[in-house]
Amino acid sequence: MADTLIDYSVVHPVPGLGRAVDYVPATDDPLYVGVPFQNALSLSLVDHINNGEAIGAVLPLTTRREFSMLSFMNAITDKEDWHIKVLDDEIAQKWISEVVEAAITDLHKEPAEEALDDSDENTVLSSSSSETPDVEDFAKSFPIHTVPRNESDMTLDMALYCIDELRHKAKLFQVSPHGAIIVFNGDVVKSDSAVSAETKFALQDAVRLLESVPEKLKDWHPGSDHKVLDLVHPSLFPFVYGRSKVLQPGAQVTVLHDFSKRCGQGERVVGNRPGPQQYEYGWPRAEAALQPYSDRFQWLPCDVDVSGTKARITSYVNNLHPRKHSTLYGVIEDVITAAIPLWELTLAPLAHPTFEYSLRITYEECVYDPNPAYLPETAGPQQLESEEYYDDCSERRSEWINETRRVVLPEPDAPFDPSHLQQPAPFNLRERFAQLGRPLQVIVKLANIELTPEKLTYDGGSWHVEGKLNGHIVATAIYYYSSSNITSSSLAFRQHSNVVTANGVEYEQHQHDWLEVVFGCENEGSSVQDVGSVNTKEGRLITFPNILQHQVQPFSLEDETKSGHRKILALFLVDPHVRVISTACVPAQQMEWWREELEVGMGGLLSLPLELRDEVFAGVDGFPITLQEAKLFREELMAERKDFVLERNRAFISSVKFGLCEH
Repeated sequence: MADTLIDYSVVHPVPGLGRAVDYVPATDDPLYVGVPFQNALSLSLVDHINNGEAIGAVLPLTTRREFSMLSFMNAITDKEDWHIKVLDDEIAQKWISEVVEAAITDLHKEPAEEALDDSDENTVLSSSSSETPDVEDFAKSFPIHTVPRNESDMTLDMALYCIDELRHKAKLFQVSPHGAIIVFNGDVVKSDSAVSAETKFALQDAVRLLESVPEKLKDWHPGSDHKVLDLVHPSLFPFVYGRSKVLQPGAQVTVLHDFSKRCGQGERVVGNRPGPQQYEYGWPRAEAALQPYSDRFQWLPCDVDVSGTKARITSYVNNLHPRKHSTLYGVIEDVITAAIPLWELTLAPLAHPTFEYSLRITYEECVYDPNPAYLPETAGPQQLESEEYYDDCSERRSEWINETRRVVLPEPDAPFDPSHLQQPAPFNLRERFAQLGRPLQVIVKLANIELTPEKLTYDGGSWHVEGKLNGHIVATAIYYYSSSNITSSSLAFRQHSNVVTANGVEYEQHQHDWLEVVFGCENEGSSVQDVGSVNTKEGRLITFPNILQHQVQPFSLEDETKSGHRKILALFLVDPHVRVISTACVPAQQMEWWREELEVGMGGLLSLPLELRDEVFAGVDGFPITLQEAKLFREELMAERKDFVLERNRAFISSVKFGLCEH
């Protein structure tokens, strides 16, 4: 690891610039500062999973009931002053009663709905096959009575455990300067106080300059049906291999006062696609759409100095003019400053690869109660006179056993004990890289979802992991700074779980029903588990790592006669262990920015009529890039990423499956 300070005021070789696109710094590289964080896009991830290595990107196989506990605690911590109310016995008991009763109601609702759905089919079957008794009829005819137990998703012991855990966390929350709460393993973190109300209002004011443009100039996201308005989007004017110009190693980096003056400086570089042998995953060899590296495009981050108490953007935010939007730059810096402590929590488990999460509920053995398989042959269905062979009865008996037996669902192993709540060692992102004089790299996005009485609903997004691998995004922060007249919306997550854990469970030969009942998974099925979702209310900051897939959930207008919106500021943190091509080494590419700079510097040009000036700049060939050309590149980039997301999503689901060993 380099222990000498590197001069980051000059350009250095990075992936795609003097290095291969898939280059990762090694110990002999002056820029090496440690092993990169795990990423769900990593080439090595699937091999690690298939080998049973519980690396950071693979999370513990978690029971459905524990996910219910996490959901309950997430709902409680959404309440105002939860950290005070949870200490009140009367309020806590009310919450416990409500969640347990709701779970029991849901449990009874499911069989009733299934019976209603099957009623027509059962009527037909009963009239056409009266000689062959239905398995469910036999289950009713030969009932097995056991001690009653709660088979819902939330028992009293689970709820009590949650309250005790929250009371422990409430003490820590009261002294937390940023109000951060870890919601799910991974870690997904939320805070309603990390960003001040003053910053929220300042952001709402500062973006109005971007929003207040003629309708024909509004940049509606392609394919969004004029529902998603891009204010600042990294897919517009990205780095384009073979087209963009990038400063060469040794040159001075661009800064906020010369970003457009240096437009046209640098050289074009070609992205060298890694060989196909590097894309063997464990599913059939991927086509180009599945390749995690792009040899065509890269989103451009800005450089951010974190050596002071406030983050400071030192190179231009792509598609956000520093002089025209200087106020907005300051507000974005405030949000980055607020996001850093949450990113530190999110990245702490990944910063310590040997860290293991502690589970609230463990599962080591499948137990059935009742288990009619151990009853004498005289119990249950008997051979009918109409059945010539006993095999017919045996088959019905097996079906009856499967229908009647119940997997005993696990509960917390013991009451909550703070010592069992494992936490990784702290990870200080700011201090670690400020000491090295190394700026962070952050990709910025500002977007509005706008609904109208004519367009009532946003249908939600696709499951995806952010970016492509040569962007090296390691974590995301999303700040929801304005919501108006929309229904509750949320951001859902799902994880790759450790399939090897299931092989340690004791179970009867060929009996795998416990895997679905306890974990919501299937043998020879995907290792992906749905984790839960976080409400995305106004004023909330959420951070999460790039080892989880996420999906924006649908929402609609609350009052369908009025318009509504949700506005976000998204910050994508580049892995600080891997420097990438950024706006610090790519002078402004926008023709409009360059033209404005040139017109100011050539006063005589401004005296010409606009039509003549347009003709002058229309004659410029090769560089900078016009908005029209940039939009064509965006279409190509989006097509590439759409194919990648679709194929990667398929691979995320199908690449690693359960394969229970038989005894």
